[in-house]
Amino acid sequence: MTTDIPVNAREVNAEVVKACCAAGYGADAVTLLLGESYHPGGAGLTRRLARALDLAASSVVLDVASGRGASALLLATEHGCTVHGVDLGARQINQATGAAAEAGLGGSVSFTLADAENLPFPDRTFDALICECAFCTFPDKEQAAREFARVLAPGGRAGITDVTVTGVLPPELRTLTSWIACIADARSTADYGALLTGAGLVVERIEDHNHALAGMLDRIEARLNALAMTAPTLLEAANADPAAIRPYLAAVRRAVDAGAIGYTLITASKPLCGTSTEVPGNPTTLAADRIRS
Repeated sequence: MTTDIPVNAREVNAEVVKACCAAGYGADAVTLLLGESYHPGGAGLTRRLARALDLAASSVVLDVASGRGASALLLATEHGCTVHGVDLGARQINQATGAAAEAGLGGSVSFTLADAENLPFPDRTFDALICECAFCTFPDKEQAAREFARVLAPGGRAGITDVTVTGVLPPELRTLTSWIACIADARSTADYGALLTGAGLVVERIEDHNHALAGMLDRIEARLNALAMTAPTLLEAANADPAAIRPYLAAVRRAVDAGAIGYTLITASKPLCGTSTEVPGNPTTLAADRIRS
């Protein structure tokens, strides 16, 4: 699969992007270089997001783009809440389901193969929703935001952490590879806030976490260098070429150092009344009472 072709966000083939993201985040190379946590800030920033959402044992939470389930398991373990994850990657869903069973959390954590732009849940299903470093990859962000608002119960909160971009990125960071890496179609903090507000949510909290992005780059480079010296066959088996990866990482770091790329945490709530975010007739395949059981 070639992923370094130039991408124009206004002409992008949405299904191609979704398929590449699902395949990319299920690849062995990603696990080798990112470890268990696929987003900047790791478990620490997930905990920060959980506190910002005031999660409790009674909370029913949706994890959008749940990947291998690390955040869903963390929330269920540390807050006692019920968590349902959705992801476009079948491999990730299988891995997450296996991890939940292994952790003894199969009764409180579950996963479904589903598209964030067409969530298979009834209106008002969830008390809270998280989406970590994935909103920027959705081709139709307005539709995804509407889905977030629709499935939240009145008074529920959505929390996203995501890459932010200021200005125009250099050509090497506007490729399909960059899209999968959450960069090519990332927006400014203000734009993310406008997307959530446009869906009927009320933005409550905005936090700068740019240092988390720099830290993630440090970890990727350290893992890449260590594997290149000690286990090059692992990299080769995962189709991860250090000679191709290093220039890309250097370009991202230059953009981070220049302030063109950052990372943010945003929370928003669904008003208790007067909402107009529900979409009649939206497909539902999983009843709310089943999720809460």
